[in-house]
Amino acid sequence: MSWRPEMKPKPGDLIEIERSCYQHWAIYIGDGYVVHLAPESEVAGAGFGSLLSITTDRAVVRKDPLLKVVGNDKYKINNKYDGRYLPLPVYEIISRAKAEVGRVMPYNVLSENCEHFVTNLRYGNPVSDQVRDGVMKTIGASLAVIGIVAVASMINKSFVRKHQNE
Repeated sequence: MSWRPEMKPKPGDLIEIERSCYQHWAIYIGDGYVVHLAPESEVAGAGFGSLLSITTDRAVVRKDPLLKVVGNDKYKINNKYDGRYLPLPVYEIISRAKAEVGRVMPYNVLSENCEHFVTNLRYGNPVSDQVRDGVMKTIGASLAVIGIVAVASMINKSFVRKHQNE
């Protein structure tokens, strides 16, 4: 799915906003507004400054104009879990989203982030591939480093044994 800001979201759509190192998520409720879970450090266009959100443990549910939340970043409609989960009826999604506005909630980048929040509103199930994919990349990178160290160690041991016999 490409980044196409000219796309017009429908109420209940998930909006993925491309920040510099992560994605921020919101749910479109109509009339140009979204509801989203935002740590205080979450600022449109703040780049690396918004990365401070990983250190916070609480966030507030906000209702803001979509274009204000997006700022200079790119966004797209991304109902990517529709093949996995049945979306709730639109009126229920919107009602649930509006009822959360102003609420201060626990925030954890791995288990209670903005994507978890909006997917729970749309599907009744808090999911985040962003977290899963990030964990898998970290595990993959760690395994690659372990593999390199293991190979280097074997080469070193072989080299030492070869030169001990000389």
